[in-house]
Amino acid sequence: MKYLKFMQKVPVLKHLVNKTISHLASSDASSIANHFSQFLRTELASNNELKAEVFNIRHQVYCEELHFEDENTNRLEQDEFDSHSFHSLIRHVTTNRVAGTVRLITAEQDTDQLPIEVHCMHAITDPDITPASFPRNEICEISRLAVPETFRRRKLDQFQGAATGAINEVLFSERELRCFPYIAICLYLSAALMALHNNKKHCFVMMEPRLARSLTFVGIVFKQLGPPVEYHGKRAAYYINPEMFRENLSEGYIKLLESIERELYPNEQARRLKRKFFKFTWGLRFS
Repeated sequence: MKYLKFMQKVPVLKHLVNKTISHLASSDASSIANHFSQFLRTELASNNELKAEVFNIRHQVYCEELHFEDENTNRLEQDEFDSHSFHSLIRHVTTNRVAGTVRLITAEQDTDQLPIEVHCMHAITDPDITPASFPRNEICEISRLAVPETFRRRKLDQFQGAATGAINEVLFSERELRCFPYIAICLYLSAALMALHNNKKHCFVMMEPRLARSLTFVGIVFKQLGPPVEYHGKRAAYYINPEMFRENLSEGYIKLLESIERELYPNEQARRLKRKFFKFTWGLRFS
């Protein structure tokens, strides 16, 4: 993989290398999907007890580690957007610990605002794609993705306040470690499912451009709406809709998505979602 990354810097080879990396990621995801549920499971935070776990993990990451928000005595990180949000989490089966969480903020009422509208409208320079361009009940924003330090793997990020870090290999088996780099990706897939199941057709997110580039390798392709701005580091505004999501998601990650969907929405009947090619047809409960 390090040689591919080196070759990626050569302009004439960049497109081919990107295709190769995407294929490798897709193939690996297909394998991961087969045993992901042995170690990790996804859940909707559908009651106050589960939401308290979500808010506690957010406090660990956003207050205690990254210091984006002030710490508080109850160790729960909450804000005004939680009242009109859906939350999901990933749990480590063996220890029952929360391995990550994400929320999807909606605007059901005319008075409901997305964080990007309150804090980062200056980051959107595309005049055609803004939250105000669409019906309020169809917009949403992915927010507060958090993975606690124990479940992060990258050796380059073993420092205080890093957005990602190293897995504690003493606590987890080598086989389990294969799943953990996929936690953040699975949280984005969970957010997509929450949007699809709640008929949210226009999704915004503020994130680092390098993360957006990484997500393209699995087929999650966002449209950048403006240049990076300073917002807890250099971040840019991005947009995605169901058509963009269904068109680009790679085949291996479709299997992973289906596995997550069965855990998040076990009582809903699957409906086929049409893809451009029949071999990419997958069973999202959305049309």
